[in-house]
Amino acid sequence: MGKFNGHFYPGLYLFYYGLYQATMASRALICNNPLLWPPQPPRSEGRWGWLWTLPYAGLLKTATGSTLTLYVVFCLEDGMLLMDRQLPPRFMYPHEWQHLTMFALLALLGCVELASSSLLPRRCVALEKGALALTFYELLLLFVSHAQGSERVELQVHALLLPVVLLLSLVLTAQLWAPAARQLRLMESFLFLVMGSWLVQAGFILYRPISGFPWQDDDVSDIMFVTTFFCWHVMADALCLLGVHGFSFFWLRCYGPRSEPAGSTGAPCHAGPRGPLYTLLQEAEQSEKEEGALLLPQAQPGP
Repeated sequence: MGKFNGHFYPGLYLFYYGLYQATMASRALICNNPLLWPPQPPRSEGRWGWLWTLPYAGLLKTATGSTLTLYVVFCLEDGMLLMDRQLPPRFMYPHEWQHLTMFALLALLGCVELASSSLLPRRCVALEKGALALTFYELLLLFVSHAQGSERVELQVHALLLPVVLLLSLVLTAQLWAPAARQLRLMESFLFLVMGSWLVQAGFILYRPISGFPWQDDDVSDIMFVTTFFCWHVMADALCLLGVHGFSFFWLRCYGPRSEPAGSTGAPCHAGPRGPLYTLLQEAEQSEKEEGALLLPQAQPGP
């Protein structure tokens, strides 16, 4: 799992998750709504109706984390052994055990979201955001030691991820106190895009170079171009975020609600017929406002 697949597929998941977050944040900015969380699926009646009430994001995280965890366990021919039988015993497969820990954290994060939305009397958004921030702090610790003993190119590739994970951890922590800050939501989306795209690129640099020749650890130009490629990824992801915002603007302008006039509250800005899309958007906004109120402080009555 420490080879190409261990970088490509997690990076692909993080990149698409960043695109999803960017779409939601752009909609919040364009429609001037405190969009904090995606709407919950409508409740259905029947014996199996409760399955449709589970949050899709939590299900995706649980399924993805569990699948990658099982892949790590079964990708080794002799199994995931913790220690060998020599004297003194030595730990085995340190990189694979770290990968397993990372993917298990993703699965547990999805379980927290499922429990918060389905098992608790009322959804605890602060619990979900706190679990997400804690997960990335643990990822930061794992990344610090993940490249120990690596060659120069691999060390540089993983070292460039450290500031991204650190900034993402700080942004997620700040959202606990400022959940309605749209700037933080945009920063979160951008950092997810950078982290995902660079992990995909890392898989090609370390294990499947496009030129067909491995990168040289003793070549200074190769080390310098690793950093250059990372800077290009940052610029490309910024353009991607701008493109998502522009596409969302034109899409909502044509098919969704438009911005409300200044001073108006509660009235939708879409003047067209109230079709299924209009009803779905109204239900989503109402659900998001209720969920956002779980994190916002309650106003204290005057004396």
